Amino acid sequence: MNLTLKIWRQKNASDKGKMVTYPVTDISEHMSFLEMLDVLNEQLIEKGEEPVAFDHDCREGICGMCSLYINGEAHGPDRKVTTCQLHMRMFNDGETITIEPFRAKAFPVVKDLTIDRSSFDRIQHAGGYISVNTSGNTQDANALPIPKKNADLAMDAATCIGCGACVASCKNSSAMLFVSAKVSQYALLPQGQVEATDRVLNMVNQMDLEGFGNCTNTGACEVECPKGISLENIARMNREYLKATIKG
Repeated sequence: MNLTLKIWRQKNASDKGKMVTYPVTDISEHMSFLEMLDVLNEQLIEKGEEPVAFDHDCREGICGMCSLYINGEAHGPDRKVTTCQLHMRMFNDGETITIEPFRAKAFPVVKDLTIDRSSFDRIQHAGGYISVNTSGNTQDANALPIPKKNADLAMDAATCIGCGACVASCKNSSAMLFVSAKVSQYALLPQGQVEATDRVLNMVNQMDLEGFGNCTNTGACEVECPKGISLENIARMNREYLKATIKG
C-alpha cells in the first residue's frame, strides 16, 4: 500500500503547530497502525529529520496510551479497538490519512501526537479508591455476596482504560463517560459504599475543575469507546450524585 499521511506536528505545548504531509510506501495491510508510524519514523530518522512523537506502551489494547484521532475518529475507523489494534487493511491503497492528537482543553499537547492526560489521574485520585481493612483481620472479598448482575455491570465499567476517546469524540469535550465508569465500578459493589457519597461529589468536582465540558447525551462517546462503556453509567452516576447532594 502507498499512502499519504497528513500529521499534526507541534514542537511543544507553546508552539502553534501545523499539519505536515508525508508519503509512505510499501505498507503491508497486515501492519498495525502504530507499526505503519514506526516505518514512517524510520524513514524520517534515515533522512535526518525529527521523528513523529506518539504515545504507545502495551500495544495490546490494554493501557490506552495509543490515542490518536484518525480521519476524524478517535482510534480510527474500526470499532471497539484502540489505535494499536487498528490494522492497515481498514484503509485503501492511495488513501490520504489525517492523524491528529486528541483535542481538548484538559488534554494539552506535549509534542506532535502526544498529549497530557494527567487530568484523568487527578480525577481518579479524587475518589477512585475504597477503604480496606489491613489490620490483619481482613475480610475475604469472596465472602461478600454480590448479585451476579451487579458484579457483571461493575466489571463492564472497570474495563475503562482511560484512553480519553470519549473526551475526543464529544463536541463538548466531556469526561462524563470516563468518570461515570469509575464511579459505577465502585457504586455497584458493597466494598465501594464507605466512600460512595464523597467519591461522586469529589470526582465530579475535580472533573469540572480540570475544564472538561458538560454532557449533552449525543452518544458519540459510547460509539467511539474502544471498550464499549455504556451510557447507562452516566445515568447511574447522575443518580449517585443526586443522592450524595441530598445526603450532604
